[in-house]
Amino acid sequence: MIVVTGATGPFGRLAVESLLRRGVPASKIAVAVRTPGRAADLAAKGITVREADYDRPETLAPAFTGADKLLFVSSNGPDALRLAQHHAVVEAARTARVGLVAYTSIVGADRNPLSLAAVHRDTEAALATSGLPTVLLRNGWYTENYTTTLAGSVERGAIVGSAGEGRIASATRADFAEAAAVVLTRDEQAGKVYELTGDTAWTLPELAAEAAAQSGKPVVYTDLPAERYAEILTGAGLPGFLVELLVDAEVQVAKGALADVTGDLAALLGRPTTPLADAVASALKG
Repeated sequence: MIVVTGATGPFGRLAVESLLRRGVPASKIAVAVRTPGRAADLAAKGITVREADYDRPETLAPAFTGADKLLFVSSNGPDALRLAQHHAVVEAARTARVGLVAYTSIVGADRNPLSLAAVHRDTEAALATSGLPTVLLRNGWYTENYTTTLAGSVERGAIVGSAGEGRIASATRADFAEAAAVVLTRDEQAGKVYELTGDTAWTLPELAAEAAAQSGKPVVYTDLPAERYAEILTGAGLPGFLVELLVDAEVQVAKGALADVTGDLAALLGRPTTPLADAVASALKG
């Protein structure tokens, strides 16, 4: 049995879809979700739906029972909350005697300077201490981190940020989810570490140029001081912890934190990663 956490979220759902496409029978998949009602479509396919709330540790071990493999999708939120949630998942996986944990970490977790990498380093350490057989899926930046709001940026004629000319070796969420499914359907994965990035690193000025070329509208990238970028994000209604995370990420990108390209993702996929141009085209279709 393969158990997937967070399966009503965008990553987990894509991972489940990829498992099904790879021929894993629905009867061999279970999803561990906070709100089972939101997984009704998965249940209709014959997938087992189990309640599992990262904030209620008592729900986790029962949801992981019988898991030969567990896709542990990292949570979102303030660091202190995420740490507590992740430790609860690790302890529950140990209690349930999960055969293999595949954890969605961050690329270069052991050295990545992004502030959000600290939670991933801590979680990786907790998994190592637990003795659970583990494979680390160190995901790079999602292209969707920028393309989700791209249509609005095109209408305004501007993309703003604080990343300067820093390069971003991103890939789409679907690419990363498919890679997770590949790993979950392979044998002898315990102890492996995959550094997952897109095939090509790009800059925000290049993203603006691509958006302009595809939309036929002028789009420029405006680089801002970190403080000003934080003000804009706060004005858009983002919570404080997310503003801090995003601004820190931009500052670190400017220093090259997400520029490295590895071949791990393409090798798992057996194909090139999704090009930026394709992701932009998808985003602008709406």
